[in-house]
Formats: sequence, structure tokens, C-alpha cells
Amino acid sequence: MGLTYVTVSIKPVGSENGAYEHLFLVDTGATDTMAPGPELKKAGIKPIGKTTYELAKGNLLEFEFGLGQIEFMGEITSGRIIFGPEGTEPLLGVTALESVGIIVDSTNRTLKRLPAIPLK
Repeated sequence: MGLTYVTVSIKPVGSENGAYEHLFLVDTGATDTMAPGPELKKAGIKPIGKTTYELAKGNLLEFEFGLGQIEFMGEITSGRIIFGPEGTEPLLGVTALESVGIIVDSTNRTLKRLPAIPLK
């Protein structure tokens, strides 16, 4: 399977000013969304805590996180944003995707809207 990317904008919830916009790798193996910490801080996202994450190679690392508004494909949600190291490839996690009813179509590597968001 190939890689899927989408343009994402992240900013403080309810803010009209400042945003970090970039092409994000859609990562269904990641729960949360991650972007370079320095860019998030420039956009006005503030760290509010730290938590430990397990990386793809199995090692554990602690990262700061903040809360932000996440916009992509004409949809808006909010959630936890991980402050990654400078130069980190931005990742869009599955929580943001599912919260707006978008899934990855693995056959053609595109994002697909569900007809409705499941509440069951």
C-alpha cells in the first residue's frame, strides 16, 4: 500500500489568526495528530501536558501535546496535537479522521467520506 497525504490546517480553537498549514501523512496507525513543535508554537498552539507514545519501531518517547482546531477536506474538528521535533513529518492521526467521518480507502489510497458518522 502507498502513502496518502492531505493538506491540513491547525490553529488554536476558535482563532481566526495564525495557523500551521502543511501536507500531512495520513497515519491510521497513529491515534493523535503530530506536527513540528516550533511550527505549532508559531501558530499559537500551547503545550498543556506531556504523554508517552509508542513509535512505529516500538520505542517509547515522551512528547508535549496541546489542543487545536484541525481542518482538512472542508471539515473541522479539534483534538490533541503532539509537538514533534523540528523537521518532523506531520501526521494526521485516526482520531481526527474518524471524528469527521472520513476513512482511508486502501484500494486507491484516497480519503473517503462515510455517508454518516456512526454513533453506535
